Amino acid sequence: MNFFFVLNGKSLKQFVVIVIAAFFTAWFFYTESIIQIPAFSANDGPKAVYRGEKDIALTFNIGWGDEKAGPILDVLEQHKVPAATFFLSGAWAERHPDLVKRIVKSGYEIGMLGYDYKDYTELEEAKMKQDIMKAQTAFSKLNIKNIELLRAPTGHFNKTTIKAADRAGYTVVHWSLDSKDWTNPGTDAIVETVSKANKGDIVLLHASDSAKQTAKALPGIIEDIKSKGLKMVTVSHMIANAESQSSEIK
Repeated sequence: MNFFFVLNGKSLKQFVVIVIAAFFTAWFFYTESIIQIPAFSANDGPKAVYRGEKDIALTFNIGWGDEKAGPILDVLEQHKVPAATFFLSGAWAERHPDLVKRIVKSGYEIGMLGYDYKDYTELEEAKMKQDIMKAQTAFSKLNIKNIELLRAPTGHFNKTTIKAADRAGYTVVHWSLDSKDWTNPGTDAIVETVSKANKGDIVLLHASDSAKQTAKALPGIIEDIKSKGLKMVTVSHMIANAESQSSEIK
């Protein structure tokens, strides 16, 4: 009889250990998934997109400068990149109508980067809407009338930004991978950073003059993406053809 209870005691201890281990394993993966997901949505309201489920989207911010956008377009065209999304400030677009037309002619998508370089988290909703509408007017004069995507000029946004953009008819787009190209860390470093991209990623790059090494890094970036068998798409295509991901923003 005693032997019977000893066996059951051991079995009970083993069962408890297994349950505890399973609990901590589940907790680990749960917390890890939270850490990996940026917080980019306004609860049950409109959301800011930062990644999709498949394909990959190269995005380029342009807020100022005259020299780097052309060479970047040259590389994209030379390597037959089928799709990319350019987020342009309205002020820059006004000063560079020929480059805006070239982006459209190349088949690339245009998103809005506001008008002036302002931190939307520091603006009241009315001032933010004013900046958005000013940019909208600038693009309309260039016959660019179907813009649906907006990226906060400085990359900083909050619930007010998301709601204001939604009311103006735009979806806020962030990114899941920052190339850090604007820090000019070296061509190889930029390629190495972007090589971490995988399916569903929205990659942040720049075509402003401050990003001096992006054009030289692009061939390596494109080659790596093709070697992974990833399809390069616009952000709009990614949103339309897969579940975009978001989570609550405070």
